[in-house]
Amino acid sequence: MTSVTARAPGRVNLIGDHTDYNGGLCLPFAIGLGTTTTARARGDNRVRVRSTAFPEVWTGRLDDLTLAGREAMPGWVRYVAGVLWAAREAGWELPGLDLVIDSDLPRGSGLASSAALECSVAVAVGGLIDRPLDPGSRQPLAALCRRAETEYAGAPTGGMDQLVSLLGRPDHALLIDFADSSIRPVPLPLARAGLVVLVTDTGAGHELADGDGGYAQRRRECDEAAAMLGLPRLGLAWPDDLSRLDDDVHRARARHVLAESARVEDVITAVAADDWERVGSILTASHRSLRGDYAASTPALDLAVDTAVEAGAHGARLTGGGFGGSAIALVPEERALAVQNAIDAAFAADGHPAPTHRTVLPCAGAAVLAT
Repeated sequence: MTSVTARAPGRVNLIGDHTDYNGGLCLPFAIGLGTTTTARARGDNRVRVRSTAFPEVWTGRLDDLTLAGREAMPGWVRYVAGVLWAAREAGWELPGLDLVIDSDLPRGSGLASSAALECSVAVAVGGLIDRPLDPGSRQPLAALCRRAETEYAGAPTGGMDQLVSLLGRPDHALLIDFADSSIRPVPLPLARAGLVVLVTDTGAGHELADGDGGYAQRRRECDEAAAMLGLPRLGLAWPDDLSRLDDDVHRARARHVLAESARVEDVITAVAADDWERVGSILTASHRSLRGDYAASTPALDLAVDTAVEAGAHGARLTGGGFGGSAIALVPEERALAVQNAIDAAFAADGHPAPTHRTVLPCAGAAVLAT
């Protein structure tokens, strides 16, 4: 075939932030917003990338897709080129390519726009060269896309986003245990319960590939705390280990990581019992931990969370790592507009730019749309 179009979704992480790279638990789900890539084979070794989100068209050669070659690329192109580089490293025989990319997923919103981009490129290009997209191939493909993001684009992410973008299921979240890389679908019947997840994009983007940014700094702090405990990853610690950390910052980061993994298990138990108010209270507790122990929140995120709870949400928290981006609120469907209006009014009164709201439910993972 000469052309393949694929779409990959973004995600909301219901609970379990900053646990993936620490070897803990998280519970994300795929959402209806996503990125679409059309890949066309060329008769030469050129690569041309065009995105509706950027004015420039990038053109290079397959031989330009090296770690050294990335330095000459615009930042957004590195996520695309990184997938092609990782695919070639994995033995894919690639032709020259024209890639056309479109997305309704806002960049920097904390909804995994970079992973959706990577996964849509990988699925489209894989389809073009007849790579399988069966259940057994999706987890290795997620690892390929994660390699593109961490090694090529330079964002030290943990792999959650790529996994849920490829493995998401309707009406389910994914329980991902990064201690052993196991994945289990968990029913999340929000629609049946009359609930939606209200996503509030504060408009303050976060940039995970910023080596001096908060995300990278927190990851370094967690690595340092793990080393102090003689562990490869912080998620392998026990609560009693916290007393062995003399530094207040390292102890706070570790306290969040261990408590957050426990909150993931608590949410699963509460969902199974249809105790949605309990689910909401756990989400709000997660936000308090991310704001306090992890120092990953912002005034706009705190305002969105606090206002949502006051206006009738069962609970709310930042999602996607923080330092900007979005908050989520678990809301009865009939209260969603009232909660949204309350947040808008609070933002206006506090002098913040107007946020953007979307309601989401769990959706399917990446798929080929057309050949």
